[in-house]
Amino acid sequence: MEGVMIGGFALIAAPAEYRVTGVKTLIVSYNGIVYQKDLGPDALNIAKKIGLNKPVRRGTAQTINGSRTIPTKQHQDRSLIRIPEELTMAIEESLNDNRIQVRRALEITIHVGLTLLLAAACLLILRPFLPLVVWGIVIAIAIYPAYRKLQRLVGGRGTLAAVLFALIFLAILIVPVALLTETMIEGIGTLSAHIKDGTLSIPPPPANVGSWPLIGPPLAKSWNMASTNLTGLLNSLSPQIRALVPGLLSASAGIGLTVLQFVLSIVVAGVLLANASGCATVSRSLASRLFGNQGPEFEELAGSTIQSVTNGILGVAVIQTICAGLGFLVAGLPGAGLWTLVFLFAAVLQLGGPILILPVIYVFAIASTTKAILFLIWCLFVALMDNVLKPMLLGRGVAVPIAVVFMGAIGGFVAVGILGLFLGAIVLSVGYKLFLAWLEGPVQAKQGI
Repeated sequence: MEGVMIGGFALIAAPAEYRVTGVKTLIVSYNGIVYQKDLGPDALNIAKKIGLNKPVRRGTAQTINGSRTIPTKQHQDRSLIRIPEELTMAIEESLNDNRIQVRRALEITIHVGLTLLLAAACLLILRPFLPLVVWGIVIAIAIYPAYRKLQRLVGGRGTLAAVLFALIFLAILIVPVALLTETMIEGIGTLSAHIKDGTLSIPPPPANVGSWPLIGPPLAKSWNMASTNLTGLLNSLSPQIRALVPGLLSASAGIGLTVLQFVLSIVVAGVLLANASGCATVSRSLASRLFGNQGPEFEELAGSTIQSVTNGILGVAVIQTICAGLGFLVAGLPGAGLWTLVFLFAAVLQLGGPILILPVIYVFAIASTTKAILFLIWCLFVALMDNVLKPMLLGRGVAVPIAVVFMGAIGGFVAVGILGLFLGAIVLSVGYKLFLAWLEGPVQAKQGI
């Protein structure tokens, strides 16, 4: 107060030799606040000018610099410390600096909060389209090398090459889906007609079915009942069948929605390929913003990982599914379309081989020995195919542990649905590789697993 510190004591520390033993002068107030200021070479002399007045008794007044100061109860019996003008100005400047810093911190907090709020609002609005956009980006990155080759074949016309690729991928998606859907509809229609006419017959189980461990006795019992009294079996299972129907309808609707999402993602991928140069510029700028000088290396790592997982995991799964579906159709497996769809999901999860066991058992039960053995050989070929294709395709990109792919597929399916089964493996693989690159560097992450 007017150059005088009221109530309590102050500890002052000044450098004995300026710039040798120290630079700044420190003062501690009665409430423990520390102020500091560079008072220059004369800091020690300024600190020595501070004088200590005698304690002020309760109720007495003290005149300081022409003004009267009456200590309050809080400050009674405390010493009055006279502070030089230079140190007073230093404390005031320190207080002003603190206020400015607090104001700046408050402004920064408000700006960051508004930015986060805007980003959250944008994500909420774009949430229905995010899987489509992300899957379109994945497709575009995965087929970009082939797109460049096609672009050179059509004389460098990027838009034409992008349209051709979109049409090719739409045909690859729509034609098998249409055939599988037709097969499923025909199978369901035929099954319904036989049930209504009472002409549906199921052959009895082989004699050795009952000797199978665990599932043998109950399976043989149900199978025998189905072959002798199918109507009675259906009547006994009618509550379970009624409970299963809504789930089947919901699953069918989900599959249809997934097909639509795939179609829209292919369209998005075509648009991105048609504007490949602009997208590359945006991607490079984003990587540089996030990772600084190592941005191009991280960008290359992410692209290599996407191509590796898409070609080595999803590509092999699609090839296996096509071969398995052909085998199901030739063998005359009932519901071949549904079996093919189930095998596709299992192949993405790296579990395609075990799924083939049930079709093989069924064919051995109802078909001739020669036909069953040929079907078994074909299923073994399909199951072992990935051992040859994966090293060829994964060798072109970045190796990713199968456990990461498995967890990404399962987590994506739970979070997003059927589309997440394919998308989750890719996204988690990219995140895994970028995390390794952050720990070890992009080059080491690309070389290792």
